[in-house]
Amino acid sequence: MPACLVTGRCDDSGAGIQIRTIRGDDGLRVIPQQFTGPEIAIDIATHRLALGGKTAVNHDRPARRKQGCEIRGLCVTILHMHRPLSLHILPFVLILAGCNAPPVSPSLASVPFVPDSGSVAVRCGTLIDGLADDAAENRLVIIRDGRFERIDSGEAPPPADLPYLDLGELTCLPGLINTHVHLADIPERASDYSVYYRLTDTDNARTTTENAEVTLLTGFTTVRNVGDYFPQFVYDVRDRISAGNALGPRIQAAGPYLTIPGGGGDMVLPGYDESEIPAALRTGVASTPEEFEDAARRAVANGADFLKVMASGAVFSFGIEPGSPEMHQDDIEAVVKVAREHGLQVTAHVHSAQSGKDAVLAGVDSLEHASLLDDEAIALVAEHNVTLSMDVYNGTYTENVGREQGYPEIVMQRNFDTTEAQRIVFEKAYALGIPITYGTDGAVLPHHMGGWQFGIMVERGMKPMDAMKSATTLAADHMGMPDVGAVEVGRLGDLVAVRGNPLEDQEVMKDVAVVIKGGLAFKLPSE
Repeated sequence: MPACLVTGRCDDSGAGIQIRTIRGDDGLRVIPQQFTGPEIAIDIATHRLALGGKTAVNHDRPARRKQGCEIRGLCVTILHMHRPLSLHILPFVLILAGCNAPPVSPSLASVPFVPDSGSVAVRCGTLIDGLADDAAENRLVIIRDGRFERIDSGEAPPPADLPYLDLGELTCLPGLINTHVHLADIPERASDYSVYYRLTDTDNARTTTENAEVTLLTGFTTVRNVGDYFPQFVYDVRDRISAGNALGPRIQAAGPYLTIPGGGGDMVLPGYDESEIPAALRTGVASTPEEFEDAARRAVANGADFLKVMASGAVFSFGIEPGSPEMHQDDIEAVVKVAREHGLQVTAHVHSAQSGKDAVLAGVDSLEHASLLDDEAIALVAEHNVTLSMDVYNGTYTENVGREQGYPEIVMQRNFDTTEAQRIVFEKAYALGIPITYGTDGAVLPHHMGGWQFGIMVERGMKPMDAMKSATTLAADHMGMPDVGAVEVGRLGDLVAVRGNPLEDQEVMKDVAVVIKGGLAFKLPSE
């Protein structure tokens, strides 16, 4: 409820309003009168109210018939205009005293909720909108019914019918986008992959639900889930979030890893017979183009929003080395064919240079990792306008914690072999203007560390504003999601805020203070 609401009717001339009721925080006061003309309601920003002043009235009759009289000014002045009202000035002043309440603050959304239904006014000390090359100072962002309605100067009064959040000391950004996560997984499992053989449905549902909520609260309101061993649980949490029955980001899910037997997406382990591997772990395993086509069709039928192929060996794997191809170009082409039939994208897990070339020539839309691309492969990526999603921070995390956590030595060596090499590829690709989206490989990197990659991106040559756009407009454009990624009128009202200036210090992105998704608040500043 607004702090003060005045209702009445336009008079026949359109010259003003006769007041009928005043609703304040202390209750409703009724002023009995006879009225003619269209009924209207006016919200008064009481924190700016002062007695006296002038009234401006919209005399345009078509506009008045559509919207009601547009009243600007103060209630006392309106009373002066209408002598027929049987109310004196002094009682009116006393009535207004009951309206002098602070703006209503937004409350935290909880399950169940109606997605993309929130309305709030947010004053931002600094606004990075995801579109402009420069930040704007002191802006008032209005979100109504889940979408950005307008962006005003910070000097403008907030609408009194909306909850109000003053972030005058913070920097606001669009809701962030991570283009490489695995919500059904966590880093700790890397120390013993046989745990996947024993996971229950309850385990998988709990892990996926918890990771989705953590991801949202770190500021990521949209993600690409780039494959999982148990994709059905990602589909389930995606759909529950969309229905307002779980907390989490908007999710595009790739489904299972499309991989060769024993490849980077298959859970074949030393010392275990393949018969011990649950069938649910291998729904994307294939050996020929025909089998890959079938696997791709199953993934789409089961709910995949895009497809992921494991074109090369992997770091977190006991199979083929990251620098060697796994799938052939015709295998990848079979998957691309299915995707195009359904209007979907394909991304390729790639470390090796040859796999990168094969994947690009097969028609994929993006490459994940791209750690060992040579100059020829990088040039081919640029020529075909393929997007890169490069997890350039998590190599540091793995190096720092892997041995303590008990990661296999083969994983640690492969991590060492790819970390610096990938960062060199990142520098070269950025210099050529290749689009690079923000992707952390969440699950190799803990999900609560989603904001930790911005610093290394800037350190390795990316402009700070480009780093912000990699996680906003650039990612949204690549994912085909024009409703997210920018603070722009008409887009969904996804907004986050940090303490400090991320263009000067990317460390502030590690601790997002405010998360608003679809106009609903899911995280607010702590006192």
